[in-house]
Amino acid sequence: MAIDLNAIRNRLNSLQTKVQKTDTLWKPNPGKQQIRLVPYVHNKENPFIELYFHFDFGGKTILSPISFGEKDPIVEFSEQLKATKDREDYNLSKKLTPKMRTYVPILVRGEESEGVKFWGFGKQVYQEILAFFADPDYGDLTDPMSGRDITVEFKSAAEVGKSYPETFIRVKPNTTPMTEDKNIVQLVKSQADLMTIFKRHTYDELKVMLEVWLETGEVKEEAKAEQPAVVESTPTTTKASSVKEAFDDLFND
Repeated sequence: MAIDLNAIRNRLNSLQTKVQKTDTLWKPNPGKQQIRLVPYVHNKENPFIELYFHFDFGGKTILSPISFGEKDPIVEFSEQLKATKDREDYNLSKKLTPKMRTYVPILVRGEESEGVKFWGFGKQVYQEILAFFADPDYGDLTDPMSGRDITVEFKSAAEVGKSYPETFIRVKPNTTPMTEDKNIVQLVKSQADLMTIFKRHTYDELKVMLEVWLETGEVKEEAKAEQPAVVESTPTTTKASSVKEAFDDLFND
């Protein structure tokens, strides 16, 4: 019997896709790590990307179209449940309501050669970071020449004595260049578009998924991700002024 090479290629692509998604999305490890927020080249006016997700929807995490100002049949169904005034319906409605998660592109110190990753966090961390941006004594933490590194500390639920883990941040007091390596600048320039990492579903697709979930309690959904561009080169150290020129060129395109 002949081997189905197309099936093998599809499986390989699926495995590579899952690895790429894991590599691009960053989560802090237990303990302390140092990172640098960097500009989001796909929206130079705002490095933060606010997305809404249906978490644990039939065991899956589904991106909600309300992230893009579009209608979501799951949200519509949730609102219908809420309107019944029934407690069980209300609890189910609450479960189906999408939750916001904010992402920002970062460089992980000590791992800069791996390129830009996206750190996703909840409301509390988001508010803390925005407060630093709003403080004139700190300003734009993503500035390539005068921004600041951040120490991220992740503590388990047991460590903080709660039912959930917590993330703490501390912004470094001194400003520093993002890098003095032009190759790292190029990696920032070639960062992935976050919108290629999460699969977007149409209204009709989500409606079918909702119907299947109501009948079976399960959802069939495949994640989508694309390989970000990577610049392969030998790292070299350059003067900070050269890096500044590289960034000036990047953000004046």
